[in-house]
This record gives sequence, structure tokens and C-alpha cells, in this order.
Amino acid sequence: MLDHTHAPTAKSWVDGADGHPDFPVQNLPMGVFRRDGGAPRVGVAIGEHVLDVRAALELGLLDGLDPASRQALSARRLNDWMALPAAARKSVRHALFALLDATHPDNARHAAQADRLLHPQSQCELLLPADVGDYTDFYAGIHHATHVGKLFRPNNPLMPNYRHVPIAYHGRASSICASDTPVRRPRGQVRTAAGVDTPAFRPSAQLDFELELAIWIGPGNALGEPVPLELAAGHVAGYGLLNDWSARDIQAWEYQPLGPFQGKNFASTVSPWLVTSEALAPFRRAAMPRGDADPELLPYLRNAEDAATGGLAIALQAWLSTPLMRERAQAPRQLSASDARHLYWTPAQMVAQHTLGGCNLRPGDLLGSGTISAPDDSGHGSLLELTHGGTQPITLPSGETRLFLEAGDEITLTAHCSREGFQRIGFGSCRARIID
Repeated sequence: MLDHTHAPTAKSWVDGADGHPDFPVQNLPMGVFRRDGGAPRVGVAIGEHVLDVRAALELGLLDGLDPASRQALSARRLNDWMALPAAARKSVRHALFALLDATHPDNARHAAQADRLLHPQSQCELLLPADVGDYTDFYAGIHHATHVGKLFRPNNPLMPNYRHVPIAYHGRASSICASDTPVRRPRGQVRTAAGVDTPAFRPSAQLDFELELAIWIGPGNALGEPVPLELAAGHVAGYGLLNDWSARDIQAWEYQPLGPFQGKNFASTVSPWLVTSEALAPFRRAAMPRGDADPELLPYLRNAEDAATGGLAIALQAWLSTPLMRERAQAPRQLSASDARHLYWTPAQMVAQHTLGGCNLRPGDLLGSGTISAPDDSGHGSLLELTHGGTQPITLPSGETRLFLEAGDEITLTAHCSREGFQRIGFGSCRARIID
């Protein structure tokens, strides 16, 4: 639902917030930060600053919120805020907007307390937004699934179930990392040559990135009680960026018959800011249209409102910087330009499928969308696609080439939403560097 917080004319008293490419007052993403080694606190990104929500509470600037919301905002992680009903989270957004609004009757009093309320982002350590209890990675990017399928099954790239059911596997929550946490190259069993069934133990030589959306679960569901599709969107608190790193050579040896394991569980990186579902209201779109090749979905995956507004228009980018490029002060090379509109399944369909058998989701659980690739070569969301299975190297501005990632390489994911008549909002960055 659109309201005054989405108005393109809205301004903030915070210097540098108006027109900020990521964090104008129309966005107000939630996160967790700390300063000087102190305790984690809930924060909100506004321009190049972090609004200290605990400080706002202590100053009495959010007294209009109900006690449960104030208590949730006092926590050290966002799980309690995620657990709030959608209506309460919307009230939190309205209260934060009023606090930062340049036209609010009390804006002068708010601005006078900026020293207590605002901290430069550059002076803050941005942490994981939530304690992640469980992590599930979907495979909802149909173009990625098709490109990768063609590498291994040229005549049958998509398995028969793909267009019928949102496919996923349960990942490892303990190795979810905050942005800027280094990723250590994993070691494991790999096949030494095609057709050779005796593996070697060595560091992965095919380390890859994956461009994904992070889908953060809000209110959960009780064990044994599925979430119907018409209610599923209300169980998503917000979105971020996710790099689900993959060791392709380890994965290729181990994945049959039970799927990913060591090739995936060594690290996944998420962006620190959670763009709320409410902030994304102007950027909802129809789900990916179904064509003649698409079967009719089973009733539990069909809903007219989700088909009309369950998709998202989010422009996604992936960038690569090598040690030599940084030494030469060369800008990162853009590897991919894709969009969330290329998701075959909506987030609500993923939630409905996840809970179908009675699985209980909990506030702070994380869903990955799966790699989001565009249909053409400009939008491959992984090096596996970009290099055609590691056979065609890409050339970088430094003259270096890459098939897969090497020591010191840094991957940065970025995203933004733009639409005529509305203020652009962004997701910040999701960044990590490879170490051996």
C-alpha cells in the first residue's frame, strides 16, 4: 500500500539524505550496528548516516509506538522487530519517517538532537541484521537454471519439476556472514579429471559468486500450519542482497544424490541493511508471465493478487575487483546487470511452498532467491555462466583473466529500485574478499 512515506517530494532534515541514491527518507532500511566495540543497536540508514534508534527511544521521540514495538526496537538484533505484525511494522516506519521528516512540526527539535541521534556510517560497524535460525536457498531464477542446465544437459536444461514447484535446499545458517567478512577458500574432495572417479583433496579451484536476493522472514507460523499463498507476503519483513558462494568443483563431486553440502556451507554473505517490504510498495510488479510452455500451477500456488503484484522490480549488479586493479586504482569491473523481475517464483510462493508440509518458519529465518540471471549475456549472475562452465575466460581492465575467483578478488553486489514518479531507493552493498 502506498502512503505519504513514498511521496517523491518528501525531504529530510538530515544533511545529504535528499536525493541519496540508496538511503533517502523514502527508504529507511533497518539494520544493526555498533560503535567503538559497544553493544549492538538497531539502526536505520538515512543518507550517509545511521539513525540510532535506541537513542531516539531514550529521548522519548518514539513514545507514540506501542510497548511491544518499542521493546523490539530496543533489542540487539532485528528478530523481535521482524516478529511484529505487518501493521505494527508499518507503524514503526511511519514513526521513523516522522522523526526524520523535514516538514514535521517538531523537525527543529529533532535536528537539534542530531549529535545523539546520528552517526556517520563510516564510523559504524554494520552487523548481521538478525540471528539467523535457519537458511533455505531457492532456485527461482529460471534463466540461471536454464543456462546452467544447458552446460550439463544441453537437450534437457530444466528438470520436469522446475515449472511446477519452487525448488530449494536447506543451507547452513551458522556460516551466514555479514558484508565485509573475508571468505576463506574451502578445501574438499574434487574430481581430478572428467570420467575419473577417484577424487583428490585440495583447495577449490572453481570458487564462484552467486547474485541473489535475501528474503527475511517476519512473523512465523506454527509447526504443522502451512501459510496460504494469500497471506504469505505478510510473512516477509524485508529484503537484502545475498552472495551464496559456491565451490563448483567440490559441489560437482558431492551433489548427487542429496544435493549441495561442502560446496556451499563454507560461507554465504548478506548485506547489512534490510529494505522493508513497506518501502518496496512502489516497486511491486506482476509476477513473471507464464507462457505456453508453462503448466497450470496447482491451486495452492495460484493467487490473483500475487500474480498481479507479487513480483519485484529490483535492478541488481555484481562487480569484481582484483588486487592488481586496486593497486592501479582501477574501478571494479561490472560482471552482471540483472533484475528481480527474472524470478520465476514470487517470494510469497516461496513462503507458501516452504511451509506447505507444516514446516515452521521463525522471525529472522533467511530465504535465498537463487541466482538471478538475465536471459542474455549481460546478466549472468555467476562465473559458471559467464565463463561457460570455466571454458571461456573473461578479461578484466587490468589485462588479467578469470575463469573463477582467485586470492584477493573482491565481489560486491549492489541493487536499487527506480520508477517514474517515485524516489530511487537502494540496498547498499554486499561485499567480501577471498582469502586463501
